[in-house]
Amino acid sequence: MKNGKTAIPEFRSEAEEQEFWSTHDSTEFVDWNKAGKALFPNLKPTMKTISLRLPEPMLNHLKILANERDVPYQSLLKMFLKERLDQEFS
Repeated sequence: MKNGKTAIPEFRSEAEEQEFWSTHDSTEFVDWNKAGKALFPNLKPTMKTISLRLPEPMLNHLKILANERDVPYQSLLKMFLKERLDQEFS
């Protein structure tokens, strides 16, 4: 390559590529000083279904709040969790 970096090999599968990058340093292949910011506006986070047991009065309060805000109670619960996680990690 003209920038002095090693060429990235061709991969036959995503699993092969994951294995490669788990054992190699990307700085051998990419000049990160020349990298630009990439935007991926159509990506959606992967969702995982979980089972969560809540006391019935807590769930009822959540449903009342959700109804007042005109949102599904599960969406409101996700909003509450996100706000708290943001607080904890900031």
